[in-house]
Amino acid sequence: MLQDRNGRIIIKLTQLLEDRKMSKNMLSHRAEMQRDQINHYCNNKITRLDVDVLARICTTLECSISDLLEYVPPHESRED
Repeated sequence: MLQDRNGRIIIKLTQLLEDRKMSKNMLSHRAEMQRDQINHYCNNKITRLDVDVLARICTTLECSISDLLEYVPPHESRED
């Protein structure tokens, strides 16, 4: 995967859902989000983060923003 010159943000929603044994459907219902939107977050296909959506996810999963997002500096190798 190509690295952005400024690094990149990884959304760790899939791992949080697995850790909490919660389905995407359950998150969709509880956070009042579209399933397609959740899929985009799970697949790191988001180019602009919505703070309201992030707050809904954190509230629903009872996690902090640092549990959900990870910054990877440029030139740091990481396997997804």
